[in-house]
Amino acid sequence: MPKRHDDYKYDLEYEASEEQKHRRALRNKARRDALKKGKVHKGDRVDIHHPDHDLTGLGVPVNQSRNRSLK
Repeated sequence: MPKRHDDYKYDLEYEASEEQKHRRALRNKARRDALKKGKVHKGDRVDIHHPDHDLTGLGVPVNQSRNRSLK
């Protein structure tokens, strides 16, 4: 039987922590900055990759499937 959407649980306590909120805000800012500079476009299936988890820089536009497969 296929899994339903509500079968997936998130760690809500972790997602609501101040540290995670700050990191998410930095990732969102990097995406907005890339949009303003024309490096990515809405709906283009491109993520902003942050090498070595460095959230301070702009990051590098990378294909969504490639970025999400990196471990």
